[in-house]
Amino acid sequence: MKQTKKIDAVGLGQCCLDYIGTIEKFPAVDRKCETFAITIQGGGPVATALVALSRWKLNCAFMGITGDDSFGGEIKTSLKREGLDISGLKTRPASRSQVAFIAVEKGSGNRNIFWQRPEGPPLAAAEIDFDRLTAARVLHTDGLFSEASLEAGRAARAAGVPVVVDAGTLRPGMLELAGQADYYIASETFARALVGRDAPRQACRELLKLGPRLACVTLGDRGYVALYDGQFVEAPAYPVKAVDTTGCGDIFHAGFIYGLLKRWSFKKSLGFAAWSAAMVARAIGGRAGIPQASAWPGASKR
Repeated sequence: MKQTKKIDAVGLGQCCLDYIGTIEKFPAVDRKCETFAITIQGGGPVATALVALSRWKLNCAFMGITGDDSFGGEIKTSLKREGLDISGLKTRPASRSQVAFIAVEKGSGNRNIFWQRPEGPPLAAAEIDFDRLTAARVLHTDGLFSEASLEAGRAARAAGVPVVVDAGTLRPGMLELAGQADYYIASETFARALVGRDAPRQACRELLKLGPRLACVTLGDRGYVALYDGQFVEAPAYPVKAVDTTGCGDIFHAGFIYGLLKRWSFKKSLGFAAWSAAMVARAIGGRAGIPQASAWPGASKR
């Protein structure tokens, strides 16, 4: 297949529409709670990461599914507006798209997420554009569509395309996917489920046994822990006043991928990832606060 435009990053995974509202305090059960500053933004781990990469002047293509409802139309419009190639985004007839309702507590930045999984059939391996995938510089997936993610990971690795995994939830297929990953970045929730306790270093060790070159656990306001080349790298979170933590993990992955494509060291890439994630927390939603890459104060570091 002849490419008219070189794709830097192909993403395979979730795309969503987020309805986000701020509340004074989380209420008790069966109580009314007024929200304010309601906003609507596109969301989803892989989709949001690609939006950041696109804003940082990289060419990105997204593969996933939506329903044929109005939410799906808004999701597609938001991704097109950001310059993403969505030729791999399939529309499922007579089905609903992924939607999330997010309540953010004023002052703390804590949130509760209520989400609807996309109703249509998951993306199938036969629907993947493997020519485009294997011609890209990196594959990013969250593993929601386990069959397609595994096949994409196998094809990418066979073609020498690095595979980055966003492991937010320990769902079926995620550990098998680690065997096809080069860089496996997990959430604190995933790591706890994996080892049964708060032990991010142990989680990194267990993940590296499955095949990745680098394993990392993001820890929210505690920063991150990563393991590669036999050494641990740990850093605290950048000190910011968090307004909303929605999308911070998504942008952490985007920051790491950006560094990877810039051929930065792993340490520098992780530093940019952590800074980018912190900047996002200063605004409501996962995309409104995406910073300019050139604003990172650590750009001159090795």
